[in-house]
Amino acid sequence: MTEAMPLQAEGLTRLFGRKLALDGASLTAAPGRVLGVVGENGAGKTTLMRLSLGLLRPHKGNIRVFGHDPVRHPEKALSQIGYLSEDHDIPGWMTVRELMGYQRAFYPKWDDDYAESLRERFQLEPNIRIRNLSRGGRAKAGLLIALAHRPPLLLLDEPSSGLDPVVRRDILGAIVRTVADEGRTVVFSSHLLDEVERVADDVVMIHHGKIVHAAPIDDIRAAHGKLTIAYDEPRHDAPQVPGALSCDGHGREWTIICDGQLDAVKTAIANTGGRIIEQGTPSLEEIFVARVRSSREG
Repeated sequence: MTEAMPLQAEGLTRLFGRKLALDGASLTAAPGRVLGVVGENGAGKTTLMRLSLGLLRPHKGNIRVFGHDPVRHPEKALSQIGYLSEDHDIPGWMTVRELMGYQRAFYPKWDDDYAESLRERFQLEPNIRIRNLSRGGRAKAGLLIALAHRPPLLLLDEPSSGLDPVVRRDILGAIVRTVADEGRTVVFSSHLLDEVERVADDVVMIHHGKIVHAAPIDDIRAAHGKLTIAYDEPRHDAPQVPGALSCDGHGREWTIICDGQLDAVKTAIANTGGRIIEQGTPSLEEIFVARVRSSREG
């Protein structure tokens, strides 16, 4: 019998009124890996998270957490999820110690020693009230209660939004990688693509509810090229290069992002009268922007 994936969605569609938040989205989060879900604000990332938690029902398609429907069988799905939202919505009147005790009651697998080690690592004073913590401190408290029952699936919905770089590095570096290295799975959504690029194993790109590209990040890097081309005479419009996802620039110098078929793209560039003056690998953000532009044109 095939082992169920930590998170699997097929043909997921969700509307709010007449607005399509997700449009036929399919994705899989594999065991022991970090899946980065990237897209602009409003692209559908939070809707995906809320569907994963059973807080919303899909209008079409299905979503499963370790093979379980989170709406029909929340007790089987939610017990295996740790969740941290962008809002870090936890009771402000509680102290850190009270919050840990309160959460402990809900999870039979809560690990007291691990929770205490996280509290110390995050430098959270046990008697300080949540409302008196900084935004970064509240994020760390939220992450503590998401991790302390050692869930096999961790959902992070824009966890670093509004945080300073040091706190972001704590959350997205050491913690995320530690969880994945222990064999658990992380689904991490963000509009900050440089952060996703730093920690993700696999990437799903969402634009207006549609998945425009999905692959392991190493494959994405290997498949895409960035070429800077020069012309002897200034151009008033972008060169038409078959196989290019995007072309930006002006005058004599232009930059092309392409997906595979590099030899064919180079030949096409030569046919336009251009010469390549630099070649490299684009960033994840450059690839995402190029993919979005290509999908719009498509």
